[in-house]
Amino acid sequence: MRCGRQSRRCHRPAARISTRNRVHCRRSIHADGRLSAALANTSDRSRHAPFSRWHMACFRVGITNLAHRATGKRPSSMTDPLSPPRHDALTWVAGSDAPEKSSINLGFLPLTDAASLIVAATQGFAQPFGLTLNLQRQNSWSALRDKLIGGELDAAHGLYGLIYAVHLGIGGSPAVDMAVLMGLAQNGQSINLSAPLKAAGVTDAEPLRASVRHSGARLTLAHTFPTGTHALWLYYWLAAHGIDPLRDVKTLVLPPSQMVAHLRAGRIDGFCAGEPWGAQAITEGVGFTLATSQSIWPDHPEKVLGCTRAFVEEYPNTARALVMAVLEASRFIDQSQENRRSTAQLIAGRDYVDAPLAAIESRFLGLYQDGLGNVWQDEHPLRFFGEGAANLPYLSDGLWFMTQLRRWGLLREDPDYLQVANQVQQIELYRQAAGALGIALPDTAMRSATLMDGKHWDGSDPATYARSFALHAMASPAMAAL
Repeated sequence: MRCGRQSRRCHRPAARISTRNRVHCRRSIHADGRLSAALANTSDRSRHAPFSRWHMACFRVGITNLAHRATGKRPSSMTDPLSPPRHDALTWVAGSDAPEKSSINLGFLPLTDAASLIVAATQGFAQPFGLTLNLQRQNSWSALRDKLIGGELDAAHGLYGLIYAVHLGIGGSPAVDMAVLMGLAQNGQSINLSAPLKAAGVTDAEPLRASVRHSGARLTLAHTFPTGTHALWLYYWLAAHGIDPLRDVKTLVLPPSQMVAHLRAGRIDGFCAGEPWGAQAITEGVGFTLATSQSIWPDHPEKVLGCTRAFVEEYPNTARALVMAVLEASRFIDQSQENRRSTAQLIAGRDYVDAPLAAIESRFLGLYQDGLGNVWQDEHPLRFFGEGAANLPYLSDGLWFMTQLRRWGLLREDPDYLQVANQVQQIELYRQAAGALGIALPDTAMRSATLMDGKHWDGSDPATYARSFALHAMASPAMAAL
């Protein structure tokens, strides 16, 4: 890493930081732990829901810890023995590695797995890296996609399949070179069915399979985007139980925040979406959870921080600083249940997820109840950091989503899987950001898993893997219904 003279001074103890950098530190973190004026201004612009003093204190601890990491001094009230010494965060705000663009328009949908972006933008995690993050909530994935391609958004909370569909020129948009900067979250999605199906005893795979094969009208199941993760989780679960998602049921696309209203009105029989909408369906008594996405693939990849490849090429330092800010916010959320509770209260606000805290908090803390009387602490809940395991943009993750696009006929031919994944997954940029923060990096960008149907995935032969499923649509054109 190349740094200017002023940046190098930031490696010295706090007492010897240059005047300009001491001012920056004081503006970011007050000595008594209070949130800075700059942070308060950022929070005002974002208009998040007010915290209790206790919840704000949780964030102060995290921000204070970040400041001490930046100056090389450990906080007296909190230790972090798992993290090795790291490079000075303040070196990213000056010198040759400074962000080329300091104000970033960041898109997101009202889902709990957008939490790390919301925390990074509103709680002071971006300022030490020379960034201001302007959150822009979107109503649908298609709107987010269009604004990302058009440049109205610089980066966004995105679906893996959305990013790859744009890159490959499928799913209703022209081909645009895209980039996955990092993973934002793993796990935490759900497949949910209606109260009338519950009353009819259709509460697991066997009666559902009987229902779709013998009823006069096909069930209508919604997901959030034609090439998105929710479509692919829904298809995978159905197919694993012998239900053809393209023939045995009807599917349609709805924004995630509209799922519960459509279920309540009887316009759909079920849906797959991110939280808190599955939990909200249970709270309102209009549905129940049939399966979680982590029951399909424990610790599966989910949302990513995506942008165009042009943004990375024009603003590489900005992209790296953005990853660093979001990594710090992710680390903070996963650091304790107290931090998760304070985060849940923050994101419940009307400018973010805009949902009752009761629908957000339980599953955000890993506590599930399915509306059928079953309650459990999930072994693979929604996670944002996991010591960095949730954040590396693994090549194998991108490869897997392409195999499913191929399996269901959305890709008519096999792409050059590995070449495409290497183009999209910004592994080297992520390694630079994570390394500067002392976050552990695996030896390989491939990982393996065994999914619910017993199929093993390791990324070694994606073309053969895509062809290995009994139910598929590889011989047919892309689905007209999508």
